Amino acid sequence: MSRLPLDQIDAFVTAARMQNLTRAAEAMHLTVSALSHRMRLLEERLGHKLLARGPRGVELTPAGRRLFEAVAAPLDAIGDALQRLGSRSERTITLSLIPSMATAWLVPRLPEFLAAHPELGLNLQSSTRVVDFEREPVDMALRLGGGRWPGVRSELLFPEWIVPVASPDFVKRHGKPALERLGELPLLGDPSERWKQWFDKFGGTPPKRYVAQFDDTETLHQAAAQGMGVALGRWTLAEPLIRAGRLLPLTRKRLQADFAHYLVYPERSQSLPDFATVRAWVLQQAGVAPA
Repeated sequence: MSRLPLDQIDAFVTAARMQNLTRAAEAMHLTVSALSHRMRLLEERLGHKLLARGPRGVELTPAGRRLFEAVAAPLDAIGDALQRLGSRSERTITLSLIPSMATAWLVPRLPEFLAAHPELGLNLQSSTRVVDFEREPVDMALRLGGGRWPGVRSELLFPEWIVPVASPDFVKRHGKPALERLGELPLLGDPSERWKQWFDKFGGTPPKRYVAQFDDTETLHQAAAQGMGVALGRWTLAEPLIRAGRLLPLTRKRLQADFAHYLVYPERSQSLPDFATVRAWVLQQAGVAPA
C-alpha cells in the first residue's frame, strides 16, 4: 500500500460511529454515493468487508471492528493537532452550540450584532458534542443542563419551558382540548419523562400508547408541525415555528424543565480582545445584565 487513504479511513470511521450512511454523509458534506464509493475503495484495498447493513443502519463486521479500534483514536489525534496548528485571527471568537439552538435562537439575532461589529470575527461551531475546552480551540459555548461543569465558568441565560404544541390544521381537526382531556388526543412521545411530569402537574390521563416516539427534539417539533399529533415542545426551539404560524401552543400553562441554558467558558477566554463584547451581547440577548 503506497499511500495512506485518509479520506477513505475518515469516511469509514464516521460511518462506523454514526451507524448510518446518510447521517455520516451529511456530517462529511458528501453525497451518500460519494461516501459509499470511498467505503468500497477501502474495502477493495483491504480485501475485507468492513460494514454490513443491519436493521437500524450499518454495523461493523469483525474486520471492521478491528480496523476501527486501530485507527479511530489516531485519526482523532490528527484532527486535534491540525486544529491546534490552524491559524486563527486574534479577533475571532469561536462559539460552540447545538444545531437546533443555533437555528432557533442565535442565528436570527446575529445580523444586527455583526453589522455593529464589522471588525469582529465570530466562528460558530454547530455540534451536538460537548466541547472539550482543554483540547479544542473553542472560546465559549451555549450549553443545556444543570449549570455545573468542571473547569469552566457558567452563567445562566434562561430556563427552558415545556408546552404542548400542535399544527393549526391539527387544532382545526381536533379542536383545543380542555387541559385534563389532553391525553385523549394523538400524542407524540420522547424517551424522557416529560409527559409523565406534565400529567402529574396539570392532571389528566396519559395515553396507553403514543402515536410515535422521537429521540430528537427538532424532529419532534417538525412532526408536530406536519400535523402528526401533539408534542411537548421546548419553548426556545418551538417559538420560531409558533411565530411562523406552523405550531400553536394548546394552553398557557407551561412546565419548567429540569435543565436550563447557560453560557460557559474557560478562564483563559477572558483575556481575548473581543470576548467581553460577545459575552455581553449573548447575555443581553438572553435578558441578563452583564456583571
